[in-house]
Amino acid sequence: MEERAKCLALLGFGALVGSVSTILLLKFRPRTVNGCDEKGSELHSIGPVSKTRTNCCAVSGNGNNKMAGVDLLSDEIVSEQLTRNIQFFGLEPQQKVTASYVVVIGLGGVGSHAASMLLRSGVGRLLLVDFDQVSVSSLNRHAVATRADVGIPKAQCLKEHFLSIFPECHIDAKVLLYNESSEEEILAGHPDFVLDCIDNIDTKVALLAACVRRGLNVLSATGAGARADPTRIRVADLRQSTNDPLSRSVRHRLRRDYGIEGGVTVVFSLEKPKAKLLPFKGPSGEEENPSDYQILPGFRVRIIPVLGTIPAIFGQVMASFVLTQLAGLQVQTEPIVNLDIDHYRMLHQRLIEHEESLYGTAFHVQVDVEEVMYIAKELWHGRSAREPFAKDVGRGMWRSVNELMLVRWDREKPASVSNLILLKFKEADEHESTTLEDIKEREAEFFDRVTSVLKRAELEFGL
Repeated sequence: MEERAKCLALLGFGALVGSVSTILLLKFRPRTVNGCDEKGSELHSIGPVSKTRTNCCAVSGNGNNKMAGVDLLSDEIVSEQLTRNIQFFGLEPQQKVTASYVVVIGLGGVGSHAASMLLRSGVGRLLLVDFDQVSVSSLNRHAVATRADVGIPKAQCLKEHFLSIFPECHIDAKVLLYNESSEEEILAGHPDFVLDCIDNIDTKVALLAACVRRGLNVLSATGAGARADPTRIRVADLRQSTNDPLSRSVRHRLRRDYGIEGGVTVVFSLEKPKAKLLPFKGPSGEEENPSDYQILPGFRVRIIPVLGTIPAIFGQVMASFVLTQLAGLQVQTEPIVNLDIDHYRMLHQRLIEHEESLYGTAFHVQVDVEEVMYIAKELWHGRSAREPFAKDVGRGMWRSVNELMLVRWDREKPASVSNLILLKFKEADEHESTTLEDIKEREAEFFDRVTSVLKRAELEFGL
């Protein structure tokens, strides 16, 4: 044991000496960029030396340390910092990343994490845009902000932190609201990508329309609030996003105001939001009109409950998508199954006809086609509730659509999201001829499974 302790002590001492020596070497070794040291002096290696001096630039003194016109990866420290990226993408693809220019608009929970990973992955130029300030409540989801940053502009906060992480990146920070008058200032310069991390619909729609008009690559974040399941986050065209009220509104506005049907890539969650906007309470504790407290017209004052991990993951997904695009790495995203809306209209119509036939009226049908989509696809996976094992959600699940229908689980309650099950025609007839008490007694497992699914719907819709 004594010998073992001595060995461990020697190993620990050796590791410490190695760490200290590495730090000293980095500190005192001349930093080279294309054969030049930090001061711009040419460094000569042993052996023949070219008579043609390599152009070098001195590190600028504005705290931004941009190496204009120089391949960042030729800097030894930068190359070491991005070693894992170079190993992953390859040298030339990583050079494309470090030569790229990305604009991030909206620097809250989503945008700050997206910008942070773009920076850490070597993007050579960033424009950070946000008109808002860091608040205490934003610390549960912001990428870098601390309590000491509360009250300062988010753009300034990110820039200051970023310069300590990757000082070679050229970072512009604008405390600015995106609108028609600031469009040119923000979108000029031919950015390789624009990240829309705005949560105000008017501003978001205007930005997306401008990017489409200018032919800019844009990636937009939809609603990340009131969600908890990271496995359901997807990247797809705006036309394919479902279960997201913000996506639905953006689609409608882009089509109505700008004639844009698609072509905008978005990050969204298939998960139904678990909560809605909270009521706004003023200093007195009484509910008040939120518009009386708006910083700017059209901006939301009421808040959405947020689990901080989800906007962070949204931002990471955005950064990953942009980086692979910049590097030219082909990534096959999981396809989003959006079936023909006629399937859901047919199920909705069958429900109405069934209600009229059984109860003489469809007055108690409390679902529309979009909610039918949620029930059929999200709750029952396009299969009969009596099938014990879930099948893959895909086009194959609709092979038997002509023999499926929605019926009430509990006949005493209306046909709502939390009281509809999908059954085959014969199963539906049998279900209507029995009672829940009989099912609970004779088929306890089936009863518990259906009850559990409908309880999830009730929670997700806040019923």
